[in-house]
Amino acid sequence: MLSIQNLNVYYGESHILRDVDLHVAPGKMVCLIGRNGVGKTTLLKTIMGLLPQRSGEIYFEGGSLSKMPTDRRVKSGIAYVPQGREIIARLTVEENLLLGMEARAGGRKKTDRIPAEIFDLFPVLQQMLSRMGGDLSGGQQQQLSIARALMGNPRLLVLDEPTEGIQPSIILEIEAAVKKIVRETGISVLLVEQHLHFVRQADWYYAMQKGGIVASGSTDELSKDVVQKFLAV
Repeated sequence: MLSIQNLNVYYGESHILRDVDLHVAPGKMVCLIGRNGVGKTTLLKTIMGLLPQRSGEIYFEGGSLSKMPTDRRVKSGIAYVPQGREIIARLTVEENLLLGMEARAGGRKKTDRIPAEIFDLFPVLQQMLSRMGGDLSGGQQQQLSIARALMGNPRLLVLDEPTEGIQPSIILEIEAAVKKIVRETGISVLLVEQHLHFVRQADWYYAMQKGGIVASGSTDELSKDVVQKFLAV
């Protein structure tokens, strides 16, 4: 579904991503791990077209994204939940969700409604439809951000540290929801994550160091050495 080949990205003259190769198969969850500052968020932003690539290729469902603007990448079926959530504080939960429909290939229609599946994944949102987004807790805002991304009917969901700064009970709810998304909808997921239990729910992992992929494999075979090297604080 997503194939990245020999990707190189610079900030000015600083070489940030170095010959990155990464692949996400249909209906699978892939986790990108690594210490802070190694280029994980840069990679996600480059996939979305928010940062320019110097060389290499990014393919989505067989088509090249390399010269495609961000809005077309989104409408082609890629949803991005950035670090920090970025929900719109002065809109209600319902308005934030409905806004997510603008990412659909044909945009939002007046007859569109929030599907019940969203509330199956995140029941708390149904109780808070009229509440302002800025009044939600951090965990609730993260759930809203993921739900808003799903409203665009994506085939690939890109998540940047969805459990950062969230209390443990909500982390488990988000983890369960993401697993359910993959299992029941067939949406592929690429996420950056530091929470070990969540990492182990993925099918495959890639480890980054100094802007390059230095290890990869099945999460069933995630060794203590890899955890210590790429996840330990």
